[in-house]
Amino acid sequence: MPTSDDNANDISAVAGSISYGSPGRALGHAALLAFSAPGIVMTASYVGFGSLVRASDLTLAQGVLSSMLGYALPGQIALVELYAVGSSLLITTAAVALTNVRLLPMVLALMPHLRAPGTPRWRYYAAAHLIAITGWVYAMRDCPRLPPRERLSFLVGFSGTLFLFTVAATVAGFFLAGSVPPYVSLGLVFLNPIYFMLVLTADLRDRARLRAMVLGAVLGPLFHLVNPDWGLLATGFVAGTLAYLSTRLASKPPAAGSA
Repeated sequence: MPTSDDNANDISAVAGSISYGSPGRALGHAALLAFSAPGIVMTASYVGFGSLVRASDLTLAQGVLSSMLGYALPGQIALVELYAVGSSLLITTAAVALTNVRLLPMVLALMPHLRAPGTPRWRYYAAAHLIAITGWVYAMRDCPRLPPRERLSFLVGFSGTLFLFTVAATVAGFFLAGSVPPYVSLGLVFLNPIYFMLVLTADLRDRARLRAMVLGAVLGPLFHLVNPDWGLLATGFVAGTLAYLSTRLASKPPAAGSA
């Protein structure tokens, strides 16, 4: 039976590191963490999405499958909008795939932090489906500080709980459609990207992140005026590249013999 000292040592922080004591405890703690602001925002966003599903004459099963298989609101909204205007299956599939391709670099950036000796490879492939914006932000923040054997469990506990929230919220939003004005439903859908931006601004000690956000805020409106279709993509590419290069140059040690 755990003693009070054991409980006090369950979560220990030593030089920035964290340990929950076992993969099971890491999973449970991460699942409880999802019941805070991230879970509330994700649930509210998917309630809005469920309302959009019904307003677009899609069935409840189609909406739930979209949340289970897509699990990323931008792609799911593209799916609903293209269905509503009668786009072909090929066009809709291509649009959703292009929208969700942004998740690939997120997975590639996170996976090296999740590797632990002896872990079957299929677990990484299964966990990759749970990587969306909110889960990725929290995993990138906490997993590097955890022991390797607890990292995958943390991701599964946190993002897996959010995944269940989104499926349940899609069902709730479908049945609540019509009980709230349409602009409220749209507002709920856009809660998630706003929350994502606030999470990023919570830690601006990362100079590359700060530079990217400032450059994006400046260049975004300008590129949108030049070309609304490609403005967002150009902003991300240019601002991210400039932030990366400027951070590398700033961190480069001075050459030997220089004044």
